Amino acid sequence: MLPDLNTLSDFRNALAQAPAADAAARSACEARNGQLTKPPGALGQLEEIAIWYGSWRKTDRPEIETPQVIVFAGNHGVTARGVSAFPSEVTVQMVANFKAGGAAINQLARLAGARMDVHALDLERPTADFTREPAMSEADLLQALQTGWSAVHSDTDLLVVGEMGIGNTTSAAAICNALYGGVASDWTGRGTGVGDDALSLKTQVVAEAVALHDSRDGLDVLRCLGGREVAAMAGAIAAARIRRIPVILDGFICCAAAACLVEISDHALDHAIAGHQSAEGGHQALLSRLGKSPLLSLGLRLGEGSGAALAIQVLKGALACHSCMATFAEAGVSDG
Repeated sequence: MLPDLNTLSDFRNALAQAPAADAAARSACEARNGQLTKPPGALGQLEEIAIWYGSWRKTDRPEIETPQVIVFAGNHGVTARGVSAFPSEVTVQMVANFKAGGAAINQLARLAGARMDVHALDLERPTADFTREPAMSEADLLQALQTGWSAVHSDTDLLVVGEMGIGNTTSAAAICNALYGGVASDWTGRGTGVGDDALSLKTQVVAEAVALHDSRDGLDVLRCLGGREVAAMAGAIAAARIRRIPVILDGFICCAAAACLVEISDHALDHAIAGHQSAEGGHQALLSRLGKSPLLSLGLRLGEGSGAALAIQVLKGALACHSCMATFAEAGVSDG
């Protein structure tokens, strides 16, 4: 059961006190893995993620029955600076497409047998231009976190969060630059496909924003440089952590939201794996900072939760082998 989330301090405290994975279940999963009809380690990373998933779901024979994909949408005031190849009106239009079932994420969620929900956060009220002032007030940040906090369904056993928000790769780049340092160009990519001049402008915008808001506190960085949809993703990932629901992280923007949580609690992402490495320039470095190895690397840069939703199939394959393969004893096969 989730604790009440009435203040930002409530959020910090809940994340700091989140439970760990179940040690007994992990040991049981490891023991079962050692008895299956295969050479030790022959299924590579599939073995690791099956054991990881079982330890969070407290069983040595785990299955995915009720996965959930949530797409959060928000608009960014910084788009007025010309950082995107598309106008902010596209956010509204894509939300309608999600609800009509016409986007890539709809197809991938359906293929994975996942419930899909869409939450649009004050699209008519973009965040502030964060090169001039904080993107959100504390009240706005709390409201966005609360949206993500309450969006995770009670019976969800695997969570994917995605986003839609023109300008949000600029926000993600600024978050990463603020948290991890370096120069703005280390973290700023082409996003929706901007040309060289627009990329130069976007990099300058990120540098200006980070210079203005000098903080490494996870929630403060999220408030100053994030977006409502980015904060909502952080809220949902945190809620899943507290309820021991495994999470598959999506691309650069999702991982930037997740990175803010690690600055609050070192173990905030123990329940999460990386679904894929996107084509956005800073994502590989961000995954390295988070200590996550991607399951897939297909050059995706769509967002929406698409890469993570596709990776559900990999996790399902891992669990099918772990939970349904025969042991040496059951199969009558000599284990050497």
